[in-house]
Amino acid sequence: MFRAIREQIQTIFREDPAAKSVLEIVLCYPGFHAILLHRLAHKLHAAGVPLLPRVISQFSRALTGIEIHPGAKVGRRFFIDHGMGVVVGETAEIGDDVLLYQGVTLGGTGKEKGKRHPTIGNHVVVGTGAKVLGNIRIGDCVKIGAGSVVVHPVPDHSTVVGIPGRVVRIAGEAVPEESLEHGKLPDPEAQEIDELRKRVDQLEAQVRALAGATRKSAGVSG
Repeated sequence: MFRAIREQIQTIFREDPAAKSVLEIVLCYPGFHAILLHRLAHKLHAAGVPLLPRVISQFSRALTGIEIHPGAKVGRRFFIDHGMGVVVGETAEIGDDVLLYQGVTLGGTGKEKGKRHPTIGNHVVVGTGAKVLGNIRIGDCVKIGAGSVVVHPVPDHSTVVGIPGRVVRIAGEAVPEESLEHGKLPDPEAQEIDELRKRVDQLEAQVRALAGATRKSAGVSG
């Protein structure tokens, strides 16, 4: 338990430049409180203890604004930044070195039984307000943009943006650590509009050229 606490504090110092001291983290970081309470609740849940894990989960929700079901599996160095409104469902699985921002939902899509929540790989960043829904796998080194809604599996080393979420490949290569900043994401809609604008300019240039050639030909014939 002490090892988990130390590792969690080290993770916060690494991920959050606003963290100034261990005391500040222990007293003022809701993500820190929520994750430690979840690890306790999950151990009790896995041991088959009735009711108490859910009570701990609800206490954590009231204290932090973060709801993590005791059944959810959470990897090492998990960090929830700010965290208000984060919801993690019962059958969700989260890998190592995952970062969630406030308002993120790892939820289901209906009343189906069994595995109904997403599986998140390692080194994943999920931006503010993003929703990842259903029994889908999010690969390793994936970035999910703020406000995105993801309902389909995402391959490794990809970026997802939009509603519904669309995958933007990153040359099939590992995402560099510095590019895991969710505020620096491509905008595929803007890129498509820009490409359409360029295509229209090209077509207009071709039309003008054809019109000039037609006038010139008509002048010669006259």
